[in-house]
Amino acid sequence: MNYFVNEKGYYGDFGGAYIPEMLYPNVEELRQNYLKIIEDAAFQKEFHALLKDYVGRPSPLYLAKRLSKKYNANIFLKREDLNHTGAHKINNTIGQILLAEKLGKKRIIAETGAGQHGVATATVCALRGLECVVYMGEIDIQRQAPNVARMKMLGAKVISAVSGSKTLKDATNEAMRDWINNPVDTHYIIGSVVGPHPYPDMVAIFQSIISEETKKQLTEQTGNDQPDYVLACVGGGSNAMGMFYHFINDENVKLIAIEAAGKGVSTGFSAATTFLGKEGVLHGSRSILMQTADGQVVEPHSVSAGLDYPGIGPQHAHLFKTTRAAYVSVTDNEALDAGLLCTQMEGIIPAIESAHALAHLEKMKFKGGENVVVCLSGRGDKDMDTYMKHFGF
Repeated sequence: MNYFVNEKGYYGDFGGAYIPEMLYPNVEELRQNYLKIIEDAAFQKEFHALLKDYVGRPSPLYLAKRLSKKYNANIFLKREDLNHTGAHKINNTIGQILLAEKLGKKRIIAETGAGQHGVATATVCALRGLECVVYMGEIDIQRQAPNVARMKMLGAKVISAVSGSKTLKDATNEAMRDWINNPVDTHYIIGSVVGPHPYPDMVAIFQSIISEETKKQLTEQTGNDQPDYVLACVGGGSNAMGMFYHFINDENVKLIAIEAAGKGVSTGFSAATTFLGKEGVLHGSRSILMQTADGQVVEPHSVSAGLDYPGIGPQHAHLFKTTRAAYVSVTDNEALDAGLLCTQMEGIIPAIESAHALAHLEKMKFKGGENVVVCLSGRGDKDMDTYMKHFGF
């Protein structure tokens, strides 16, 4: 079974480039050049130098001893929260800003939900001196105010998306419209493994540093580069794809993706895409998305701004359909409880996105001695207002 993209841009039944004619030159320019550019030795040298000296990689693989004792397994946390800017998003934006420069682009646009991708994009634009415009849903702007301030401080222009649910989906729509209107000088840094080919493949490659490091670190700590389980939260799915990437062909490693059930998968307030969705086209690729009977996108809901997306990336859809990875979901309350538990047992405040992955540990039964890796995709500073309101601190 091939779990990776083929020469036509598909993962099994999913992927492709379903785009307006006006976007075709932009996407085709990228498709024809991305592998040639990012596989070049000089590009790789600069990319990895920035990951090391600017981002702070490798990120630690931390054995969480108190959580391990609670769950009767060896719980390893891949600490993407310790990256510069506080999340895994910077891995991708470092790669894409270098790519944009090679393509001669002078202006960068991006979409963001939780704000972590927006901050990461604004950061690399400041680093390289490029104009930056970030689209963000009006509701997400309200609940992620610290990240909005960080983007503005970094010199980015933050534009509010006020249509639809006023969240990530709508911010993505607005960014797509901008790109259509500015095809020559602008590069669109998509933050997840979604969008038309080659974005899902390109973002996964940049994020695969997570699993590449994990294999080396597991070997050092356990003598084996293959854990029993790998867990990661999924909205569009960039941290999960980075966490899964180098384990996908290790069929004995169980991959578990955790979606946001919101208030419950049957309540009408959920973002559990594989449970509620069906096959269709969203933001330029064929995947699985939540939609009505006549194909209208259903508004997602999650307490986590980074997970309230109505679809998943096409490679995730392929992993789900082939059952290579299990897709499960946890509710808002379960995620918040898991975030508090991690904070009080390990002294680590996780992003609410990452807390979804931690919450699934409560539903697993271990025999004892299994090695489990959980991607801690981001830190919880940005979510303190939500934690405070929920727990009454």
